[in-house]
Amino acid sequence: MERHVLERLLAGGDEASALALAALRTGATYSVGDSAHPAERHAGVFGIRLRRMRMHGVEPLGLERAVQLLSEHGRPVRVGLIDSADRTWHFLLFLTEDGSALVACAGWQRVTKESPL
Repeated sequence: MERHVLERLLAGGDEASALALAALRTGATYSVGDSAHPAERHAGVFGIRLRRMRMHGVEPLGLERAVQLLSEHGRPVRVGLIDSADRTWHFLLFLTEDGSALVACAGWQRVTKESPL
């Protein structure tokens, strides 16, 4: 997927999408998978990851909403990842099967060795 297409999909979204868009515009690396998988499977996996992150004091931006949206979506999704240029933020994107729309976006800050976690 070309960068400008991904930027268009992230425009006008929630806070996580806005931060992901800003990261893309400042040189973030990104990838988008070619295949799609059931949204429900992703909702289950990331629901568990959300609980684990919270147990460790990390509150990912938009992940709870992403899990809810994936649970309701009912169709396969493609996954994308964005890493900010300074590697301090990671974003997870869920796109429609054909890649034409954003289903959900979540982000979290990188945990470092200096972090109390």
